Amino acid sequence: MSSWILLRGLMREQRHWGSFPGQLAAALPDAAIVTPDLPGNGERHALRSVTRVAQMVEYCRRDLQARGIQPPYSLLALSLGGMAAVEWSSRYPDEVERCVLVNTSMRPYSRFHQRLRWQNYPSIVELILRGGVERQERLILRLTSRTGAAAEREQLLQRWLGYQREFPVTRANALRQLWSAARFRAPATRPAVPLLVLAGAGDQLVDHRCSLRLAQAWDAPLLVHPGAGHDLPLDDGPWVAASIAKWLAGEKGA
Repeated sequence: MSSWILLRGLMREQRHWGSFPGQLAAALPDAAIVTPDLPGNGERHALRSVTRVAQMVEYCRRDLQARGIQPPYSLLALSLGGMAAVEWSSRYPDEVERCVLVNTSMRPYSRFHQRLRWQNYPSIVELILRGGVERQERLILRLTSRTGAAAEREQLLQRWLGYQREFPVTRANALRQLWSAARFRAPATRPAVPLLVLAGAGDQLVDHRCSLRLAQAWDAPLLVHPGAGHDLPLDDGPWVAASIAKWLAGEKGA
């Protein structure tokens, strides 16, 4: 049985995957789905977040080894998690069987105003200055998701607020995570593992062309969802799961 390790982005925890792990498990019945929390988030919220992506990788490796989950791993990673997946694949290619990158971006393939859309700067500055958990989660929902009726989105927001009340992400940890993402630079050469890049054309947080440039530079297959936002597994988890299953079928048939 292969192990799929799901890595999320800034200030998010394993519960933010929602129903996606089950959707992926249904599409890949022979896979074990593992959703670790990074330091500073979720069950690890009391830990100090690291300031380098390489440190995230080392933490995840130790965490999986402590659980008795042995490599090789298949990595599915969103946003900041995608940077960790690339670093992991580059440092330890023998541990990584394959890698799926979802709406990620990184230097030198993307400029700063594309990695964090410039249109969002005023809202983000206001959040930094005024703070507030509800303001924070409403902004994250607006910037990362494009689907769902108003009532459904409000229910989702209330769940997210519950997560924050139970396992709060401190401002200091949020800034450390943001710093680790801002300073990360992709390796000079493509990771020596099979890569699939997925992107949502409706991404309002990160310009989806960042994924296009990365896929082109690394000669990796690319699939673009026509309407989904940054949190592609939230907006259309079945599409993500089906895309991965089809890609794997092509790998086996090659």
